[in-house]
Amino acid sequence: MQKNIFTLLGVALMFAACSQQNQKETEETFADAVSAALANGGEIDLSNLQWTREPAGYEVKGDTIFVTTAPHTDLWQRTYYHFQNDNAPVLQMKTREKFFSFVVKTDFTQSHQRFDQCGIVMYLDSENWLKGSVEYENEEFQHLGSVATNNGYSDWATTAISADVKTMWYRFSRREDDYCIECSTNGTDFSQMRICHMYAGADEISFGIYACSPEESSFTAFFTDMKITECMWKAHDGQQPDE
Repeated sequence: MQKNIFTLLGVALMFAACSQQNQKETEETFADAVSAALANGGEIDLSNLQWTREPAGYEVKGDTIFVTTAPHTDLWQRTYYHFQNDNAPVLQMKTREKFFSFVVKTDFTQSHQRFDQCGIVMYLDSENWLKGSVEYENEEFQHLGSVATNNGYSDWATTAISADVKTMWYRFSRREDDYCIECSTNGTDFSQMRICHMYAGADEISFGIYACSPEESSFTAFFTDMKITECMWKAHDGQQPDE
C-alpha cells in the first residue's frame, strides 16, 4: 500500500513538472514574438501570427499578406447600433512586452462597398479590442477612424478623408495598459488618431491585422512592411502624475 502511494505521488509530481515546463515554454513563445523581432532589426517572423477566424481567403508572398474578406463580417459591440458583430478575421501575434510599437502598411485599393475596411487590431476577446482602419463610404469620401471596445461597448472616432486615398500606414504603440494608434500616408510622418486605456490589456495581449466587409461585399486587402520597433510613443514630458 505504501509503495502504491509513493508511486502515485511520483506520477503526480512528474505531471506537475511537465505542466510547469509546458507553461514556461508557452510563456516564452508568447513573449518572444516581440522581443525576437526587436533583436532581429524589427523583422517579424510571420509564423508567429495566428488566425482568430480565418478569412474567405488569404495568401502570404514574401513580406506581403493578402486577405480576402467574406460578406457580413465585422467587429462592433452594442453602442448606438445595438447589435453585436464578432466575426471579422484577425491575424495576430501574442506578447507580454509592455513597451513597443508595431507598424504596417495597408492597401485597400479594391474596397468598393460601404464599410469595407482593413487595418490594425488588438483583439483580446469579443468584448475587449481595439482597431484602426479606413472604411469605404462612397466614391467621394471614406472614414479614417478607430474603435476602442472596453467591457462590451464600442466607440468610434472618425474623420472624413478623400476616396482617392488607397493606402495607409498605421503605428500601434503600447505603454503598459495604455495604447496609441497613429496613421501616416508616407510611412514616415505619423499623426495621432487615438490614445486609450484598455482594461483587459494589462498583461498578455494579441495584436496584428484584420479586414472585413460588414455588408454584401468582398475585397482583397494587402498588408506589407510590417515591423516591430522600440516604443515610439514616448513618455509624457509635461505635467507629472498625481501622487
